Amino acid sequence: MNKQQNETGLTMLPGQLEPVRVGRRLFLRYAGAFAAGGAILASCKEGEENPTTVMAPVDLGTGDVGILNYAFALEQLEAAFYTQVIASPFTGMTDAEKAILTDIRDHEIIHREFFKAAIPAANRIGDLVPNFSSINFSDRASVLGTAKAFEDLGVAAYNGAGTLITDVNYLALAGKIVSVEARHAAAIRDLLNPKSADFAGDDVVSPTTGLDAATPPSAVLPIAQKYVRTPITATNLPK
Repeated sequence: MNKQQNETGLTMLPGQLEPVRVGRRLFLRYAGAFAAGGAILASCKEGEENPTTVMAPVDLGTGDVGILNYAFALEQLEAAFYTQVIASPFTGMTDAEKAILTDIRDHEIIHREFFKAAIPAANRIGDLVPNFSSINFSDRASVLGTAKAFEDLGVAAYNGAGTLITDVNYLALAGKIVSVEARHAAAIRDLLNPKSADFAGDDVVSPTTGLDAATPPSAVLPIAQKYVRTPITATNLPK
């Protein structure tokens, strides 16, 4: 993967990890970090997990840092998903589809790495372990349907969190990222139903206001949690 530069000028080179010996529990804890390097994070199939093993929850925290951790969690999920999509292309994926999905993957990795760098280490949540057992990565409809759900959810999540941010610099950053997420959503919708009005369908853009949905963290996280093994708590987020 080539070096990429985010809008702050910071050069990102995801996935450069030194080889280390790790036990099973430590592997699960840090599995999310391998997404940038192209590892398939969902390789732990349903049923492989020890049913008696309880993963420690992560708390997003409070204030603006809590909202940044919230965005970081969502970007981790999206980056891991698209990394696997490209690592194991669905049957019949065209070159055009691969190019679009690769661009989206690269954007999500940059977003994830930006938040990882921006949040102080002492307050930053760790790497989440995805749960993609409900997704058939060899099936186009399953992959693109999930991508649509993730992108629509991401746009609504950023819109819903905007009013909770107090630092204008963070708010400006969130506004820039949500515009990219909306482009992703439109692209995925067009792949599912080309040359239709679905790219900005009435189910996500209100026909009366012309605005996207805005969903609070309390409604977004239960949906996202279905795709994350790591329990996420957000009781201290601003409301």
